[in-house]
Amino acid sequence: MGKVVTKKNRKPPKPAKLVLEPHQVLIKPAVTEKAMFQATELNQYTFKVNTQATKVDIKKAVERLFEVKVTGVSTQVRKGKPRRYKFTNGRTKDWKKAIVTLHPDDKIDFF
Repeated sequence: MGKVVTKKNRKPPKPAKLVLEPHQVLIKPAVTEKAMFQATELNQYTFKVNTQATKVDIKKAVERLFEVKVTGVSTQVRKGKPRRYKFTNGRTKDWKKAIVTLHPDDKIDFF
């Protein structure tokens, strides 16, 4: 016989998935020496992205905003650094970084 589902033992409903628009996914491009090297030599672009964005969200956002073909997405969650605020210690916020690899024929011009 099957298990009887009652109010006490039923599973709670899953929360609705957050749908982000492309301009909400990408926050800003990273402009560092390493990011510029990757962009020119490896055709990889680095972005600061929304912490709730998935790799699929990031891929769709880059393809839609810059009209390029994305071949791969790598993500990292960067931990906030310890900082001192007057007389107390605190931390900066954690943030998410995405490295997007483009098709060899495509480029993104930021400047």
